[in-house]
Amino acid sequence: MVQDLRTDVLVIGAGPAGSMTAKWAAKEGAKVVMIEKRQEVGSPVRCGEGMSKEWLTDVGIKPGKWINVEVEGARIFSPSEKIFEINEKHAGNEVGYVVERDGFDKALAIDAANAGVDVMLKTAATSVLKEKGRIVGVTAKAFGEPFEIRASVTIGADGFESQVGRWAGLPTNIQMRDMDTCLQYRMTGVDCDTRYCDFYLGKVAPGGYVWIFPKDEGLANVGIGVQVSQIKTMAEARKYLDAWIDKHPAYAKGKKIDMVGGGVSISPPLKQTVTDGFMIVGDAARMIDPLTGGGIANGCIAGKICGTVAAKAVHAGDPSKEFLQQYEKGWRARLEEKLYRNWLAKEKLTTLSDETFDKIVDALQGVHLEKLNVHNILKAVRDKYPEVTKEFEAFL
Repeated sequence: MVQDLRTDVLVIGAGPAGSMTAKWAAKEGAKVVMIEKRQEVGSPVRCGEGMSKEWLTDVGIKPGKWINVEVEGARIFSPSEKIFEINEKHAGNEVGYVVERDGFDKALAIDAANAGVDVMLKTAATSVLKEKGRIVGVTAKAFGEPFEIRASVTIGADGFESQVGRWAGLPTNIQMRDMDTCLQYRMTGVDCDTRYCDFYLGKVAPGGYVWIFPKDEGLANVGIGVQVSQIKTMAEARKYLDAWIDKHPAYAKGKKIDMVGGGVSISPPLKQTVTDGFMIVGDAARMIDPLTGGGIANGCIAGKICGTVAAKAVHAGDPSKEFLQQYEKGWRARLEEKLYRNWLAKEKLTTLSDETFDKIVDALQGVHLEKLNVHNILKAVRDKYPEVTKEFEAFL
């Protein structure tokens, strides 16, 4: 029989945001337990596996064996396949490295364990415990056996489908237009360019894009994200991806050796991420970039803040919603403006025609952007096609 536990900080979910939160709470002197419902951290993989690298040192991550390829940049293909090339420095949060995501997640869990975190595998939260309106831990099952974990601070890092946030009373509902369904093949025998991550826009992926992330010479992740509100069934995503592959000989000749799928939020972040005794972080808090669908960097950045505040709350003996506002304010100061701005841009971009996408990429030919963001792109487009940017005046 599994014994009931008591700890300072309980983290639910051992993805990047969870491990980062747990590590920093432990580094700041808290006793931390992190539970993971699966038997193996990082598996199964549901990720395109591309990430930037400039944020890694900020949160204490050292590059490791989990890196497959270091890319020079990204190429954005318009519907007529005009190319806009950007280097890694300007490419935002999803370019820099292509990684083995399960290896990356394991490395972060090892960092957490080495910082003093107790990691419990095959352990799932089944409900939250409340006393006088405050979250004081969870009921859980480990290898099918029920028990309780009580904690001063409980943190939900249980991913996009987060149940813990809902149990805690936070408004986590999401609209269909704010969700993508994604499907990805790992393909061998393809002609991919290991210098670039490639993105294809337009009707080839309604409301989203097709991506190519090179893993090695002749090996790549070939995937698609499609806005749920623009398709009738989830199977359509596969049809769109297969159709794209069939039209591109460099990939049509390849062989599929792996397939993953799942949902991704392309929504604004949650309006509330703390309550008494509880915080929520990473994909569970809708910290995924609504334009790219990438959430690793944001989850880790917010995780460091979350873990640090959790330890402070423990030391102060004050896990109140008011005290935990330090986390709310901290992550919003760092991430919220870009997340919300990119959500507004996503709302516009999902309505554009292929002709408009072609004009946008054409206008960017030969243009040097100091930083790749919505504002700078639109300024460049306005110079050549002012009519295209009329709907985007708010961003300018």
